[in-house]
Order: sequence, then C-alpha cells, then structure tokens
Amino acid sequence: MLDDRHELSFGCSGLAGLNAPVSAAAAQEVLQEAWDRGLRYFDTAPHYGNGQSERRIGDSLRSRSGGLLSTKVGRLLEPEPEPPAIANGFHSSLPFRQRFDYSYDGIMRSVEQSHHRLGLNRIDIIYVHDIGEAAVGTDDPIYLEQLLGSGAKALEELKSSGVVSAIGLGVNRVEICERLLGNIPLDLILLAGRYTLLDQTGARLFPLCEKHGARLVIGGVFNSGILATGSVEGAWYDYAPASEEIRLRVSRIEQICSAHKVELATAALQFPSRHKLVASTLIGTARTSSLRRNLEGWRKPVPGSLWDELEAEKLIAST
Repeated sequence: MLDDRHELSFGCSGLAGLNAPVSAAAAQEVLQEAWDRGLRYFDTAPHYGNGQSERRIGDSLRSRSGGLLSTKVGRLLEPEPEPPAIANGFHSSLPFRQRFDYSYDGIMRSVEQSHHRLGLNRIDIIYVHDIGEAAVGTDDPIYLEQLLGSGAKALEELKSSGVVSAIGLGVNRVEICERLLGNIPLDLILLAGRYTLLDQTGARLFPLCEKHGARLVIGGVFNSGILATGSVEGAWYDYAPASEEIRLRVSRIEQICSAHKVELATAALQFPSRHKLVASTLIGTARTSSLRRNLEGWRKPVPGSLWDELEAEKLIAST
C-alpha cells in the first residue's frame, strides 16, 4: 500500500481554512504544486471544515491517476441551519455539525458520505479518527464500546470487500494505540505529534506495531510550530504557548543543529523517517511557499553526526 513513493505525504486540513480562510482557488493551487512536486499520498477527514477538505481534494484527484487517498471515520456530518462563521477552528467550513459515531452503522454511513463529498469511487485508506481523545470528548467509554462492539466489524468488512485497501487509527495519543493494537485489525496508525524531535513517546508503539504488522504515518512533525519557528518568544507547542522547559529543550536542539549546519525545521522533517516502521511523514499547508520550503528541507542532506550528537545528549532516542 504505502511504499517508497509515499515517504512524504500531504495532509489536507489546511485546505479547509484551519486558522485562516482559504479560497477554493488557493486550495487547488497548493494541491497542484504538491502533485507537480511528486507527492502521491493525500490525507483528509470529514472533520476538516465539515467536509470542505474532502470536497477540495476530491476535485483535485478526480482527473488524476496514481495517487493514494485516506480519509477518516468516527464523525458524521448533519445539516446545520445556522452554522458559525468558524467551525472547530476552520474558517472555510461547510454548513454542517458533527456527531461522533464509531458503531458499525456509523462507520458505514461515514464512508458513504465521504464518497459523495469526494466525488470519487475509491478511498484507499480509512482511519478511525480521534478515538479516546479527552480534548474532544471521545474518551467517554461509550465510543470505545461502539468501536470494539461493532465498529471493528465494519472496518474488516470494508477491507475484505475491497472498498478500502487498508484500515487504521488517526489519533494524537499513544495510549489509545496501545489499547487497540491487537484488539482490532490495524494496518496503519496515523500518529500526530508523538514521534518528533521533541516528543518520542510514539516509540513505545514500535514493538507492538512490529508484533501486529502495523506501520506508522507520522504527522505534526513541527509540534504545532515550535520545531519550525524555533525557540522564539510566543512559540507554540501542542496547540498552546510553549513552556519554558520546552523552549529550553528546543533551544539546545537548535544549537546542535546549527553546529552541524542543519536548519531545525529540516531536522524535524527528516527525523521520523529514520525508523523502519515509519511508512510516511505527513506535511500539510495551504500555501505553496510553505510547501516548497518543506520539500526543500525534506531533500537537504543531513549528516549522521547530527543524529549521533542528539542521541548522545539524550535529546532523541536511538533507532
């Protein structure tokens, strides 16, 4: 499913106006740039702009062949008569509201809705989105009961019938992955922000992934910004202002990167792919300039001595 052509992939949340409005034309421009630069795996979700991201990536891929697409299940979209101007942080949302549902019927309905929004007759990968996440309320036991009770059967049926080629989790927390690996069939885990230069808690999953035949797609490589901006005043880490402890740690990583003549963002981009179980590194933006900068960082040579020094100072774990 994911091979060397998909080592770097494109996350489509920004296409729906995450943090700032994005026009349809601007979304298509960055998607065209991504395709022209060789990216062939694109990830979206109903959550991103209440379906807007799915619509926009569907419009882009409809006339193309050779790309892979993933979307997510767990949220159903229902019409919202009076939608807010900004929905869940997305400024270019469609007029729907979200309802969590990880049951058999909910997952099947979600996939059907996604096909309609995408305007595509195929989805390659589906991820169970944000299960067990306290920040959005899916840590309520009812949702895990839905998934383990009947939702897992839907995932198996979708894969065995060929509707999708792979199934997985799309989450921000390591603990829920540890809970579900081996209890439901998983080919992939899309893990955001937990296997980065700054946070390697995701490394706990490597033995379990190896045991159960799962691989990782790593998102959030900049940890909400600080690994791109550096340890500056007002830097963000995990969707909040970075603490002094985090800023000091990043400052030390920056110093080591500078000594090896490597930009911090370049090291952050390339770090996850060093591990054999990481199938793809996911980057996302709504600006072609940012995409070009990230692609340049992805391709720059990084000396092994940088990783050796970071390991020696216990700033990253050994692979």
